[in-house]
Amino acid sequence: MDQGKIGEFLKELRKEKGITQEQLADKLNVSRRTVSRWETGSNMPDLDVLVELADYYDVDLRDIFNGKRREENMDAELKDTLLQAADYTNELKRTILKRMNIMFLLGTIAMIVYIIVIFVVPDKDTPVMSFVEGVILGSSAGLLLIGCLITSPFAERLMKAKRKMIGKPVS
Repeated sequence: MDQGKIGEFLKELRKEKGITQEQLADKLNVSRRTVSRWETGSNMPDLDVLVELADYYDVDLRDIFNGKRREENMDAELKDTLLQAADYTNELKRTILKRMNIMFLLGTIAMIVYIIVIFVVPDKDTPVMSFVEGVILGSSAGLLLIGCLITSPFAERLMKAKRKMIGKPVS
């Protein structure tokens, strides 16, 4: 799959419709920059957006993947299968986001408990209290740090490096 070729084809289809990147972005509820990235081949649209683009431009999804037109139309069964795959992907993204929100919440709660322990507990110089403080601080810092890493732009690079290290194909 040649992302550059796909991007050029998407740009060609948009120009045939006589619309700007901004207009297409508004229609698809994405930013103009996102459309620009698709058309330069630096990023690919999500599967559900690809199906929507194929409908909007009245082309077969396989045409988009090939970066050129063919004369046959996408059959309904293939379209339904792709939409189901897109729904699955979106559900997976929602699940991960929910877990991330829980992680941030737990990290924040642990940090608040740590601050309370520091300022409220009168006898905190005991080994037990030092241990409890360490556990709470470590938990909150760890949860917040991992959450920040996973939600940062570097997360994809980290995942690619991990896949490369364990010998899995990088997508």
